[in-house]
Amino acid sequence: MVSALPDFPWDRLVPYKDLAQAHPDGIVDLSVGTPVDPVPAVVRKALADASDSPGYPTTHGTERLRRAAAEWLRRRHEVEVDPVDVLPTIGSKELVAWLPTLLGVRPGDHVVFPELAYPTYDVGARLAGASPYPTDGLVSLGPERVPLVWVNSPSNPTGRVLGVGHLRKVVDWARERGAVVASDECYIGLGFEEHPVSVLHPEVCGGSHEGLLAVHSLSKRSNLAGYRAGFVTGDPALIRRLLEVRKHAGMMVPAPIQAATAAALDDDEHADRQYELYARRRAALRPALEAAGWTIEHSAAGLYLWASNGTGCWDQVRRLAELGILAAPGDFYGEAGKNHVRIGVTATDERIDAAIRRLQ
Repeated sequence: MVSALPDFPWDRLVPYKDLAQAHPDGIVDLSVGTPVDPVPAVVRKALADASDSPGYPTTHGTERLRRAAAEWLRRRHEVEVDPVDVLPTIGSKELVAWLPTLLGVRPGDHVVFPELAYPTYDVGARLAGASPYPTDGLVSLGPERVPLVWVNSPSNPTGRVLGVGHLRKVVDWARERGAVVASDECYIGLGFEEHPVSVLHPEVCGGSHEGLLAVHSLSKRSNLAGYRAGFVTGDPALIRRLLEVRKHAGMMVPAPIQAATAAALDDDEHADRQYELYARRRAALRPALEAAGWTIEHSAAGLYLWASNGTGCWDQVRRLAELGILAAPGDFYGEAGKNHVRIGVTATDERIDAAIRRLQ
């Protein structure tokens, strides 16, 4: 039985969005991670060239896409996978939401995820009828059955990066318990002050991908949020299991999107340019927030600044909204975030500059 789902949190932000929109110079919406920069030309061309696709795509994806993903992991992240062990996904959110169900997690099982976390980990556990278990300390679990542990580095919302030693301890603990470790790595290419490492890196996993899955998205790297382009890879046995279920469920990525994804993964130049854009925006916005009384914690990578001025998160949301700036309250991501706000750098240069002027 599906556990009761929480209310959709973003609905609670609507009054503050209305307040921010009333600013004479308009809203600066820093509450979400939606890309605002153009889709790279090389990707749009690949999409157009593949647009005459009348037949059904395959769930496993094209060999071209799987090879591009494997080569990107080798080239950029020092991870070796066989292309046959790459499985395209309809973005990464759908896999996060359905992975417990696809893996056969049962009612009464615990699905573990970070204490401060993207809300869909919780939703995915509930969809499977399992018990969400937010914690940053695995020792607290005791003898309970734990089939699935999520890690997220760099973190959404905090931008925290988990080092090799931390990830290795999680992997070792999970293997002793027979648990799967699923690593949400959608921000892995956006390390600014620290270098994120994949759970599939040999220094983390000891050269074996047994019991491990890494989830990747092109939404941030290549501005493909509207394309819903992602993939999962790792343990060959787990990938075969996911593939079989997804075949039955019709979880197929459209063929033109697969072609566009392969083109994006093959091209590092546009990703490097996008990285530099985000680096400049965060380098400008962070000191403006600090000068206005906010402390930035973690935020070593990813697209968000995890900020606090010492008051409750909703008081901070209101204060910023009065300046025409919309931020996300920290309690969207767990009780531990009740005194923080998440501030994105996914806005145009003009809007980032507007936010800086208002903070001053």
